[in-house]
Amino acid sequence: MDAEFWHKKWADKDIAFHTSGANPMLERYFSALALSRGARIFLPLCGKTRDIAWLRQQGMHVAGAELSRIAVEELFSELGETPVISELGELSVYAAPGLDIYLGDIFALTAPLLGAVDAIYDRAALVALPTEMREHYTQHLIQMTDAAPQLLVNYDYQQSAMPGPPFAISDDELNRHYAQRYTLEPLHCESVPGGLKGQCPAQEKVWLLTP
Repeated sequence: MDAEFWHKKWADKDIAFHTSGANPMLERYFSALALSRGARIFLPLCGKTRDIAWLRQQGMHVAGAELSRIAVEELFSELGETPVISELGELSVYAAPGLDIYLGDIFALTAPLLGAVDAIYDRAALVALPTEMREHYTQHLIQMTDAAPQLLVNYDYQQSAMPGPPFAISDDELNRHYAQRYTLEPLHCESVPGGLKGQCPAQEKVWLLTP
């Protein structure tokens, strides 16, 4: 899996992973982060998720990282915002009041470039990455955000039953990545109705990670 995989997904509009509204798990468990209005929350690999509009409605400032220019341009169009675009190292920054989207490779986004964030919402990043990339990603995320609190959504299923993404993330793996820097609190676990992509039984889980 590489950048070209995701560029092709967006170019072909093969974006079944994109939902038409805010994620119900975000709406239900966002309060667990205990953020004040004006807090800055980071969404890695954000696409054009409607979660961004919902978070802004809650008074949050949103920062996101996304690889696809198509996704970023459609995000701003759907929000009715005209971005101010600037170059920042290897990245382009699309900005509007209370919104900063960093276009490019998330591994090129560093703590000084991102700036301070109060929390992370990871619904679609960790589960989008294959096994060989997840350790690099989680350590980079910790370093880039100074281990900001996280609201994390993942899927757990028999990986051999279906190729990802979304990939299966077990409780043990999640602890391997994060337990040294966070306390992991399970908030929710439910079976995916009809199975994941209609192909295999899976559980959707929500976690609060507190440093």
